[in-house]
Amino acid sequence: MSYRTVEVEIDHGHVLPKGAETLPDQASGLLTILAPATTSEPRPIGLARGQFTVPEDFNTPLPEDILQTFEGK
Repeated sequence: MSYRTVEVEIDHGHVLPKGAETLPDQASGLLTILAPATTSEPRPIGLARGQFTVPEDFNTPLPEDILQTFEGK
């Protein structure tokens, strides 16, 4: 079994490929619908004031072994 991601638009219940991609005549799969982000009121500044403290060494570079772990080495 193979998987392929195709960007599509849905127009009146019809799935249409976006761009030059073609869809197969028949297929089964999963459909995830990405809804536009909801707009909400901005959160007030200082909402979590006093709930945590940023440590003094927050901006200190990480040790080399940890950096290599992030880089997959």
